[in-house]
Amino acid sequence: MRRHVLAAVLASMLGLTACGDRQAEATWNNASGSVALSRDDAFLYVVDADNGVLSVVDTGSNEKVGEVKVGRGPERVVVGPDDTVYVSNRAERSVSVIRRGDWNEAARISVGVEPMGLAVAPGGDTLYVVNSTALDSSEHGTLMAVDTRSLTVRWELPVGEEPRGIALVDNGKRALVSLFRHSDLVTVDLADSGRPRVQHERTDLYARANVSDSSSNGGGSGSSDAPMPDVALMNIRFRPRGMSDVVLTPNGERALAPVLWAREDPIGGPMTGNPGGGDGSLYGGGSPCSSAGVVAPGIVTFDTEDGRPVVDDLDQCRPPPEQSPDFPPSTIVSPEPTHAIQGPVAAVVDPSGLWVFVVNRETDNVAIIPMDRRSGPDIVNFTGSSVRQLVRVGSGPSGIAMTRDGRKAFVHNAFDHTVTTLVSDGSSGVANVRAEGTPLALVGDVLEPQAVAGRKLFYSALDSRMTSASVSASCASCHLDGREDGHVWGFPDGPRQTPSLAGRKVTKTGPFHWSGEFSTLRDFLDATVRRRMGGTALDSVMVSQLSSFIDVIPAPDNPHKREALTDAQARGALVFKKASCDSCHEGETLTNNKQADVGTFITNGPIQDDAQVRKVGLNTPSLLGLARTAPYLHDGSALTLKDRLVQGRDTNRHGSTAQLSDAEVDDLVEYLRTL
Repeated sequence: MRRHVLAAVLASMLGLTACGDRQAEATWNNASGSVALSRDDAFLYVVDADNGVLSVVDTGSNEKVGEVKVGRGPERVVVGPDDTVYVSNRAERSVSVIRRGDWNEAARISVGVEPMGLAVAPGGDTLYVVNSTALDSSEHGTLMAVDTRSLTVRWELPVGEEPRGIALVDNGKRALVSLFRHSDLVTVDLADSGRPRVQHERTDLYARANVSDSSSNGGGSGSSDAPMPDVALMNIRFRPRGMSDVVLTPNGERALAPVLWAREDPIGGPMTGNPGGGDGSLYGGGSPCSSAGVVAPGIVTFDTEDGRPVVDDLDQCRPPPEQSPDFPPSTIVSPEPTHAIQGPVAAVVDPSGLWVFVVNRETDNVAIIPMDRRSGPDIVNFTGSSVRQLVRVGSGPSGIAMTRDGRKAFVHNAFDHTVTTLVSDGSSGVANVRAEGTPLALVGDVLEPQAVAGRKLFYSALDSRMTSASVSASCASCHLDGREDGHVWGFPDGPRQTPSLAGRKVTKTGPFHWSGEFSTLRDFLDATVRRRMGGTALDSVMVSQLSSFIDVIPAPDNPHKREALTDAQARGALVFKKASCDSCHEGETLTNNKQADVGTFITNGPIQDDAQVRKVGLNTPSLLGLARTAPYLHDGSALTLKDRLVQGRDTNRHGSTAQLSDAEVDDLVEYLRTL
């Protein structure tokens, strides 16, 4: 009987079952992230952000047959019904158009700021582009519709802060758009092609994931054996971040989005529910299902009919009582205690609708998870995991594409610039998905060797030198894309929002950390890697490599920065000096690297600033890239720049702002956005 059950299960792996009884919807995503397949699966298309090229691979011979120079920083690729290829050039505000068989760029379409997600309407007449911000505002991103015949923009619609991925449902009548940092799903009604509208701005994902009362201890299946302190007075909650893409099941009934869960209650110390990992690291333990540290990987399921999240109660590590567990676990727990899962960035559901393949950039693997069950004879769940199998791939995987018969999948390893082919192996009593042959090399490195090595360290939640098994987090787990996650962490010294590292000349801004307690970058990295992340070593070579990579993380594109200042921005530059902002925010890094008390310390509530920190002040942050780093202040309490200026305006503790008029405040905001 067991053999028959396994045979049935394994036959369904990678789509080996016939799919006739579950017709795939026209908008089913068979690819996610940086790869896509031609409509007949004959060609694999791979974009390389470092090199600015689209590689074309013949899937039959597994050979590279073409290379197309596209725009700067290409991130996503999609194929239309007529086999036209579209590439979003994140660093260039454009989309490249390539015709099949003519491996040259046919056209380049001007779009919004940092375009990412792409989708083509079932009829092929419209290309939808998700822009991280509008051309004239950093406060919201947009969904843009492009006529594929004339390559002109039909309309553009604001869809929330930092949108990233897109999936079309209901035969293209609606779009689901994922928000990246403050992760959620936006539903857009496309039924009237001339008048699109936002149908649902957000969902109740956060509330549904945090249903339990405060007496929960964050346990559940796979919970740690370590005793937990009394947390009856705590309110343990988890917030989603980093929702990079959204993909559909073949029948179009559900959508799935990779996500990271961040713990919101205090980290470390008494009465926190998080005593740290078994190695004593600050970030160890405290995740949903006690699967890892304070950052946990997950995948969120949504009902496409109404956009409603179908999600586990993360405190209990199971669905709410009224919800049957007919969807993947919202937290991904590794089936191998020695091989973590972290950094989900892409996913695809196989044609049978039975399995979801999740690509994990920070642990160089692909997790294969059942879509509608949590256990079975093929699931090794002694660790509390519902993962069927964990397949190793190359470094920094960023995308996956699956053939339409489900027999092969291709994973792009962005940091190695290679492609790994996954196939089903039915030769033994227990067949498995396996990597076939040697990864196909596509292009070479363009970064300096030190930066190449530093990026792999920065993104690794697997290298024991950088993190422990009880933490399983990387630098990128908080510094998403090398930037920030918009999250405020409850550190022992107080609330601390993740600062952006991108384009800020960070290595020149010592002392480091919000409290300025680390005089050198090596001191800061050593404390973070060993005492917080549980890493075992950080030598001078690793510090040099990490520094080299941090120095080359590109600054976010800024829609407010133009060739010349506008009148309002020019007036704001004068106000910047009038208010003495330049007395602290000076030089090329826009910080004097000194401590200051600007009246923002938190002295009540569950997470307070440490008394010693209050005596010396906070480290003055750089203002570089300010427009793209909301919310503001060390505790994230100012949602906008104007909020901060208005809050501190009368005290003169944060610049000489009391004498500024309302018009001058508005002009100052306009200037600050250009920095």
